[in-house]
Amino acid sequence: MNERDYNAAEGVRRSDLWKINDSPEIFRWAVDHPDEGEPSPSLVFGQAAHKMLLEPLDFGTEFAIKPDGIDRRTKEGKEEWNKFLAMSEGKTIISMDDYVTIKGMADKAMADPMVMKLLDGRKEVPFFWTDPDTGVKCKVKLDCLTYLDDMPVVVDYKTCKSAKTDAFMRDAYSYGYHLQAAMYTEAVMRTLGLTERPMFVFLCQEKDEPFALNCITVPEDTMNYGLDTMRELLGIYAECEKTGNWYGYTGATGQPNELSLPGWLKKKEDGAE
Repeated sequence: MNERDYNAAEGVRRSDLWKINDSPEIFRWAVDHPDEGEPSPSLVFGQAAHKMLLEPLDFGTEFAIKPDGIDRRTKEGKEEWNKFLAMSEGKTIISMDDYVTIKGMADKAMADPMVMKLLDGRKEVPFFWTDPDTGVKCKVKLDCLTYLDDMPVVVDYKTCKSAKTDAFMRDAYSYGYHLQAAMYTEAVMRTLGLTERPMFVFLCQEKDEPFALNCITVPEDTMNYGLDTMRELLGIYAECEKTGNWYGYTGATGQPNELSLPGWLKKKEDGAE
């Protein structure tokens, strides 16, 4: 299933639920006002890196590399550029510098024996299921589903500034990666009828040379936290769908919030006494 068909298919995805974590109002606005502008450079880079690593033979069908040295101020340059655009119609254009970086990242990753094991499976796999508690239709698209010693393993590839475990851990909770691990493994369990939750591994790679790699598993306590988050957000989504009340920061009842002292300041005040 290509990206366009997957996006059009019915179902709530992880990124949708994470918007509800901000507020149902934020989520509803994003649904009603889809961003049809140009994707950000960082998003394009990530998409291209995924394609190069996971489906390298299809890279050229989705991405075109902007040639260097075309002077569009000249007649010849304009003609050459227009010819390139015509040949690249329907594709996402990336710079030569980005292509060289992405190719170097993929080459480094594929030279790693552990990465080869983790990516020896089905790539870009869509799953669709209905949450039994809320009746909400859900969907995910896995980077890779593989098996290690007959154990199913969900692998998600992340490009990042730092692949250090502590640095990635700080980002993970800000971006909802615990929710992603829970939702992706839930999809595999529900769809394949498994009785045990699959293992989940983040394959992290830095975008600067030497393109350092890190493999980070999701332990039981983090997975349980992600599952609690998933159930809470699916419950909020189902209730908002039922009532039509896509409330904002003041909550479903519209009650004011309090400006409480943060924990670090409370400790400071207590110490002063």
